[in-house]
Amino acid sequence: MRLIRFEEGSSSRLAVLDPTGTRAMPVSALGEGLEAADWLEFIRRAAPEQMKPLEAFAKSGRGPSEGLLLEQLQLLAPVERPIHDILCVGVNYRAHYQECAAAIHMEEPEAAVYFSKRCSRMTGPEESVESHAGLDRALDYEVELAVILGKGGRDIAPQDVEKHIFGYSVFNDISARTLQHSHVQWYRGKSLDGFCAMGPWIVTRDELTMPLHLNVESRLNGEVRQHSNTRAFIRDIPKLISELSRGMTLEAGDIIISGTPAGVGMGFDPPRYMKPGDVIECEVEGIGVLRNRIRE
Repeated sequence: MRLIRFEEGSSSRLAVLDPTGTRAMPVSALGEGLEAADWLEFIRRAAPEQMKPLEAFAKSGRGPSEGLLLEQLQLLAPVERPIHDILCVGVNYRAHYQECAAAIHMEEPEAAVYFSKRCSRMTGPEESVESHAGLDRALDYEVELAVILGKGGRDIAPQDVEKHIFGYSVFNDISARTLQHSHVQWYRGKSLDGFCAMGPWIVTRDELTMPLHLNVESRLNGEVRQHSNTRAFIRDIPKLISELSRGMTLEAGDIIISGTPAGVGMGFDPPRYMKPGDVIECEVEGIGVLRNRIRE
């Protein structure tokens, strides 16, 4: 299924796309008690049987009405804000580690690099992103596959991880590089307002089965900057989530972003960062394109 959140007046609604991807059926039309503020609220409170009418419409395209035309909707990020900080994985592609080593003299980590990213409000598709040029002009992009958990747990075995996943989305881990590298921790440079961009929707796990071999690409003003495939992960999704869950309880609704490939602006010599007026597109095969414009 492809699950969207869209704007209606001063509020938002949830909907599921039909098989053609052109029509959307509001979840409120598919059953009582299904409407929620965003998909995280839905995930955390919905019973398994409440998914069945959504699955039926996504498969057949038949519903109580014709639904809404997707092209006429203003999409919002499928998640308004995460339940906790976003769990991030750094340098999970070897080629990206190599460009980081050249740019900032980073030593190769022996263990996975985990950090968190504050998000008070998720940036949605086609939404503009503040450049924060007064704080940092080294504004960078990072296309990533986002994983949304549908079931919590602790000490999850790698072979059981897929059962804990609700779905996937496209994420742009926008970063202020000067701030990021001015501190021992990356938190501040990763967490300015607007730096969490996600969308255009959530694709449920049944659409993308393990092992994930998905093309991942970013384009700045139409120029391809990053292009790789998730098969190039140093640590795959089951290994990452299993390790994160050792001794630490993960919850339904947690969002994990899985690392970015080579080609970030920092990796060029000289660096090639984003600036106001630029359009950044992030794409993950099987999910879609997340597009945002940079503003002052």
